[in-house]
Amino acid sequence: MTPEMENAFAAIRSEYGPDSIVRVEEMMAAGKQQRHPLQGGAKWILPGISRQPWHDPYGHPELAPVVHAFEANHAAIKKELEDAWADRRAAFSDYEHYLTRQSDWQALYLFRKGALVSESAESVPTAFDVLKQEAVDTGELCPLLECHFSTLLPGASIAPHCDLWNFSINLHLAVDIPEGCGITVAGETRTWQEGKCLLFDYSFEHGGRTRARPLPRGGQVSTTPGNGPGKPAVLDSEGVRWTP
Repeated sequence: MTPEMENAFAAIRSEYGPDSIVRVEEMMAAGKQQRHPLQGGAKWILPGISRQPWHDPYGHPELAPVVHAFEANHAAIKKELEDAWADRRAAFSDYEHYLTRQSDWQALYLFRKGALVSESAESVPTAFDVLKQEAVDTGELCPLLECHFSTLLPGASIAPHCDLWNFSINLHLAVDIPEGCGITVAGETRTWQEGKCLLFDYSFEHGGRTRARPLPRGGQVSTTPGNGPGKPAVLDSEGVRWTP
């Protein structure tokens, strides 16, 4: 531990009591010893948090209003995403994960680096407004780390991986889901149900797949509004989770 961290921890203990960061200290001391085998790739595992990969998206009173609002507005969110994909492709970018960057995984960010991405309000106003009103303004996702639309192009896959820690949780709204697509978390595969949310602990190994479909001649993916190229799209929100 660096002197800067020691000083920061001492300040927290002084303000909140000697036991205020015991679990954090245990986490840093434990390394990768006390964890589920399928969390082996995560950097930090905080003790005392439930060790289950999948969660009930309606099971947390703090999160339920966010889930219900996204699901209730699914039709408008889907239509606006289709229009943005057809008419505002410059708003999308290759998804940059801390492990990799994928050109066949496209992202449209609503919240990033601690703030709303105001430019996205023009492209996807319904999702932007729901996120702002139900999650950001209320502070319910304490704090919200990131929110983006994830679109996997036909035949794309997300290699199994663990994200950095277990004190965030990942909420997916299934926006536009063709057949043959699914997500696997800790060895259990589920399919997105369009208009519904999934909630999972992304410190467990997880990955995704799409149905393979040949690209049109020239290697370009063509789209028309309301008739995408067999690509799943989900609204992916990452927030600090509640404990235990």
